[in-house]
Amino acid sequence: MDIFHFIHCSMRNKKTTKSVTKEDFFGKLNFPQDVCTGALNVTLTGNREAWIENYKGILEYSEDKILLQCKTCRLCLTGNHLSIDYYTDSDMKISGYISALQYQ
Repeated sequence: MDIFHFIHCSMRNKKTTKSVTKEDFFGKLNFPQDVCTGALNVTLTGNREAWIENYKGILEYSEDKILLQCKTCRLCLTGNHLSIDYYTDSDMKISGYISALQYQ
């Protein structure tokens, strides 16, 4: 049982009628959305590097296009000489000449 579920159940036991979402709960605590909900986080350094956090999988990978499946969308990076420098199950670094980033 995660902390949200525990607190949500505790709040229900206190006979509150207001429904609480994860986003509302963690928003009140001023936690970042990517940490709380697993939201996609993209950090670009100019047009040469992209740091991607909270992706689900690699759908397409070539020198001119990288397509990623994320929790709520697909992310497509296009450009020239694109490469995935490293990746884990949740984050990756892409380098090359990035000409476009598109949410699908």
